[in-house]
Amino acid sequence: MRKTLNFARASKLILKASLATALVHVIHAVTLDRMIEFKEVPFYSPDVPKKMNGYRIAFISDTHFMPEDRLTAIAQTLNKKKADLLILGGDAHTDRNALRRTMEILSRVTVTDGVYGVEGNHDDCIELFAAMEECGICPLSNSGIHVRDGFYLAGVEDVWNRSPSVACAVAGAMPGDFVVLVSHNPDIAMLQGTADVDLILSGHTHGGQVTFFGVFAPALIPSRITDCGQRFMSGWASSRDGVPVYVSNGACGNHKFPRVFARPQVALITLFSRC
Repeated sequence: MRKTLNFARASKLILKASLATALVHVIHAVTLDRMIEFKEVPFYSPDVPKKMNGYRIAFISDTHFMPEDRLTAIAQTLNKKKADLLILGGDAHTDRNALRRTMEILSRVTVTDGVYGVEGNHDDCIELFAAMEECGICPLSNSGIHVRDGFYLAGVEDVWNRSPSVACAVAGAMPGDFVVLVSHNPDIAMLQGTADVDLILSGHTHGGQVTFFGVFAPALIPSRITDCGQRFMSGWASSRDGVPVYVSNGACGNHKFPRVFARPQVALITLFSRC
């Protein structure tokens, strides 16, 4: 009899805990997970040129089906943040007309060193790059450019759709350059050598989209999204060579599913020339 009572109590406690957990996740999904976070991300490295101490990179990826008014609000907020560089991390928009408009809006962000971007797995690279160039945005496709003396920005093609090459992307860098590599899919950090890179920026995983308290994302169990499991869910990770990788949650994500403990974000990465 006592065992039966104890089992009943335990069952009730488990049920209550489960309901409370579900409620917390639902509340989070309909509140914070619908609000864009402008996430301040400090990056400390002795490889950052001293003259670039405090340099700010705005990084936005996975805008997908974002409404024009919301994207415009993001651009207006970024103008207040006073970034030096804007990087677009891919998966811009699948609709041709909306894609052109997306590039127009993002090209209006005021930055001292311009706007650059890479393709994502949902992008038609020909259409995307054409829209970028029409709006004064520089596409990076297994290529790179010296944004400033001592600072080289590189970007690769999409892992799923084309043939990314980190080696080609960084080939133009000079010895001693601080090199930032942009890849929509962070899996590139485990597939190719990145020893000549100082920092990798990626998106693609949407912060796991639906997660358990932001710690575990069922969708990221090795699948068609990623071969690296939870490694590149969100935030800081490292490549197979030990290079820091920052994975943004992205600004929009999959419109078919809610975000749960995977708040949409625009990253503002500030470089500091010290350990």
